[in-house]
Amino acid sequence: MSLTAIGAGLCALACIGAGLGIGIATSHAVDAIARQPEASQKIMTNLLLGAALAEATAIYGFVLGILIIFFLA
Repeated sequence: MSLTAIGAGLCALACIGAGLGIGIATSHAVDAIARQPEASQKIMTNLLLGAALAEATAIYGFVLGILIIFFLA
């Protein structure tokens, strides 16, 4: 039972890490656009691609945590 809780906790860390990563990336993208507005389209494209990949990581962690809780408990 305790290993199930540890596994679910590690999966929750994946979701927290993805949220922090998206926040930091957005912060840096806004700073880059403020410094160089003419490159905003290229910066925004890369930001959206990176955010989508980070969000996919969070979804994988969430689904894995749910599977651990319901099928290994």
